[in-house]
Amino acid sequence: MADSSFDIVSKIDHQEADNALNQTVKEVGHRFDFKGTGATIAWSGGQKAVEIKANSEERVNAVLDVFKDKLIKRGLSLKILEADEPRLSGKDYRLQVTLKEGIDQEHAKKISKIIRDEGPKGVKAQIQGEELRVSSKKRDELQEVIALLKGKDLEIALQFTNYR
Repeated sequence: MADSSFDIVSKIDHQEADNALNQTVKEVGHRFDFKGTGATIAWSGGQKAVEIKANSEERVNAVLDVFKDKLIKRGLSLKILEADEPRLSGKDYRLQVTLKEGIDQEHAKKISKIIRDEGPKGVKAQIQGEELRVSSKKRDELQEVIALLKGKDLEIALQFTNYR
């Protein structure tokens, strides 16, 4: 009998992220507390980062909070965000927020170690670029691995795909 397997990935649903950004733009434009602050949020560098601008550090952080709220409502994890510190640029404060996608080598090794140490004995994890392939003879063991990883508090958002 062939091994059953699934992939562990860290991907962003870019359409949902774009929808969250557009909703944030709309809300920032309509809310009274953002009037006259020059608060804006827009994509920078394709859909890999977001730039937030406003006339004060508090307003920049408030726009970020609105964006986070919209991401949560659209089912995206906040673990995909990596925000820098707000910095003064001319008259405005700017905040660069990077969207993290893919599992880097360090996290892949960490996840693989968790599976080896705490998971069922018959399970194998292989690092394949920016994702992990987990395989086993028994499907129940794969379910246990998924439950184990969902219970862990890792710094990256994980999705489980290609379950066969």
